[in-house]
Amino acid sequence: MPTVPGRTEAAVASAEAHGAHNYHPLPVVVASAEGAWMTDVEGRRYLDLLAGYSALNFGHRNRRLIDAAKAQLDRVTLTSRAFHHDRFAAFCEQLAALCGMETVLPMNTGAEAVETAVKTARKWGYQVKGVPEGRARIVVAAGNFHGRTTTIVSFSTDEEARAGFGPYTPGFDVVPYGDAAALEAAVGEHTVAVLLEPVQGEAGVLVPPPGYLAAVREVTRKRNVLFVADEIQSGLGRTGRTFACEHEGVVPDMYVLGKALGGGVVPVSAVVSSAEVLGVYRPGEHGSTFGGNPLACAVALEVLAMLRTGEFQGYAAELGAHLHRELGALAGGGGAVRAVRGRGLWAGVDIDPALGTGREISERLMERGVLVKDTHGSTIRLAPPLVISKEDLDWGLARLREVVAG
Repeated sequence: MPTVPGRTEAAVASAEAHGAHNYHPLPVVVASAEGAWMTDVEGRRYLDLLAGYSALNFGHRNRRLIDAAKAQLDRVTLTSRAFHHDRFAAFCEQLAALCGMETVLPMNTGAEAVETAVKTARKWGYQVKGVPEGRARIVVAAGNFHGRTTTIVSFSTDEEARAGFGPYTPGFDVVPYGDAAALEAAVGEHTVAVLLEPVQGEAGVLVPPPGYLAAVREVTRKRNVLFVADEIQSGLGRTGRTFACEHEGVVPDMYVLGKALGGGVVPVSAVVSSAEVLGVYRPGEHGSTFGGNPLACAVALEVLAMLRTGEFQGYAAELGAHLHRELGALAGGGGAVRAVRGRGLWAGVDIDPALGTGREISERLMERGVLVKDTHGSTIRLAPPLVISKEDLDWGLARLREVVAG
C-alpha cells in the first residue's frame, strides 16, 4: 500500500479505529472538490474518474445544483409526506415526463427504490395479473448489483455481498445476463417481473449483446410481465442517452432511478411507471419520511432541467466515443489491457492479473493523481463526471498508460 503521511495517515487511522469496516477505501482523504477534481487534506489534487458511481454525473459542487440547494435551505427542507409541499408536484410531473411515463414514487437511496420496485411488482402481480397470493416470482440476472438490503442480496450471485446474511428472501429466479432464451424459459405463470440493469455496473460495466433488451421487452410484453429497468447507475446521461434502454429503442414498464437524480448533493431515488402499475398502492402501504422531501425535490428539479436540454447526454456520447477509442487502442496493443467494455462515459477495463489486482492498479493511479475504483479481480471502472474536459480526460488516460506500461 502507498505511504500516507501526516494528516492523511491520522485521518485514515481514526476512520479505521471508529468506522465499521464495510468499505475498503483508497488511502486518500478528500477535503474539497469542484468539477472533476478533488483535493485532499494535504493539498494534493486528484482527477475523479469515478464520479461517485454516477451520483456525481454533473461534477462536484455543480453551481446550478448548489444554488438550488442553498435557495431551498432558506425556505423548507422537510415536511414528511404527512403534508404537501410546493416542490413535490413539479418534481413528480417533470420526472414522469422525462421518462415518458405517468406516475412517480420517490424514495431516497437506490436500494430503497429497488425494494420499492420489488414490492410494486409483487402487488401488481396479485392485484392486476391475478397471481395467487404469496406465489409471485421475479426473474433477475446473474452478476447483478441492485443494492445491499437482505432482500436484494438474496438474489445476488456475488458471495462477498451475500454470504452470512441469510435466511434469504424467496421468489427470485436467476438467469445468465445477456441470454434472452434462458430468460424466456424462466418466465412462468407466476412471474410478475423481470428486473435487469441495462448495463451491469458492479460486474465490470457489462453491455449485453445487441438485441437483448429488445428481446426482453418482447418476452415481457407477450407474457404479461413487467420489465423493470434498474437505471440507477446507467441512467440520466451516463451512457450518452438519458436512459441506457434507449440504445435499443426500448421503453420498460418501470424505471428505477437514483444516484445522479440527487446531483451528488442529496440522496434522491424514485420508481417511475404507469398510473396502472403504481396505482396498486393505497395510503399506508408504503412510504418514506424523507422520500420526496422539499430539498431533494429542489435539487432534482434542477437536475431534470439540465437533462431536458440534451447537452449532457450529447457530450457523454461524444467524449465517450473518444474514451473508448483511446481505451480500445490500449486493449489492441497486445499489452497489459486485456479487454475494454462500456458505453458513453463509462468503461470497465480488464488488466492482466500479472500486472496487479484491480486494487493495486487503483493505488498506482492514485499515486499519479487519478482516482478510480476496482471491481472483481483485475478490473477497474472509469466513470468520469459528464462535465470533465477532453484535456483532463486525456491527462487521466495518460496516467493509465503509464501504469499499464509497468
